[in-house]
Amino acid sequence: MKKREPISHIMTKGVVTVNENDDLRKVVETLKKHTIRHIPIVRGKDVVGIISRSDINRLTFGALFEGQEGADEAILDMLTIAQVMTSKPKTVSSDTIIRDLAEIFAKEEFHALPVVDNGELKGIVTTTDVLKYFLEQYD
Repeated sequence: MKKREPISHIMTKGVVTVNENDDLRKVVETLKKHTIRHIPIVRGKDVVGIISRSDINRLTFGALFEGQEGADEAILDMLTIAQVMTSKPKTVSSDTIIRDLAEIFAKEEFHALPVVDNGELKGIVTTTDVLKYFLEQYD
């Protein structure tokens, strides 16, 4: 196993973002369109938050109660991205060692972290990326 492999080898580089001034409907549309589970929220080049598919699912009722689809739409209209996102998310740099990232994921309740170098968003890395990496080590 490569012991000092940086996360730059496993992170998603073409990261999809949403602007903090967009609405929650755009977040939902973007998550669906790109089939992703986490989306960094940006203000210009700065990462100011992150929203997960789970965050959105906690807000909506449609899947749970028959006839409540309209309630989902109302909730998405009532709330802002800032009210739903995790503000000031922890970030990692692209030279963070994969093992160190795995330790962060194991100790904290994160499933994705934005990768930021010199104040610029370079990618996103998830627990799935780490698991796939470790599984490859067994091939």
